[in-house]
Amino acid sequence: MDAPEQPQLYLITPTEIELGRFPDLLARVLDAQAVACVRLSLATRDEDRIARAADALREVTHARDIALVVSDHTLLADRLGLDGVHLSDAARSVRDTRKALGEDAIVGSFCGTSRHDGMAAGEAGADYVSFGPVQSSALGDGSFAELDLFQWWSEVIEVPVVAEGALDEAMIRTLTPYTDFFGIGDEIWRHEDPVAALAALTAAMA
Repeated sequence: MDAPEQPQLYLITPTEIELGRFPDLLARVLDAQAVACVRLSLATRDEDRIARAADALREVTHARDIALVVSDHTLLADRLGLDGVHLSDAARSVRDTRKALGEDAIVGSFCGTSRHDGMAAGEAGADYVSFGPVQSSALGDGSFAELDLFQWWSEVIEVPVVAEGALDEAMIRTLTPYTDFFGIGDEIWRHEDPVAALAALTAAMA
């Protein structure tokens, strides 16, 4: 994924999805805004359920020429013909994953709030590094990726960066000059109308 001039949208699925309903909802959201990538991020470890969800969502994303990656399941990504994998263990498995999936696959790495982990992931071959949450939230231990991390990264490091977690319109306005992608998930799915919620967040980038 190449770093654009203005941040691009990177959608993260809910941790639980209803296969009878969610693919249609995702299609509506993708048709309403330009999205670069979708991450299948289910809470379940059940490979059969992940595979069924991946099959359903791949039809939606690939019909629109949008990349689909899966959280952590490197072998499934390969087997199911997905575009890559999003690793949540910072830099630890980037090198092995790159070796397993090859140069064409997308390999992303979530590095929390750690500049050191981000640099290590980039050096190990990650296509992007994501930091977050971007502000203190009820989830987690209260730590968050501060603005100066994104400012420093955008000035010094060439690997594209994703800001994700606890995003709102104010944070999007603040971070727009310093991030390549916004990873947006619950921020829209918890709303009655995810299309409208995403439109409001996207407008904050202008």
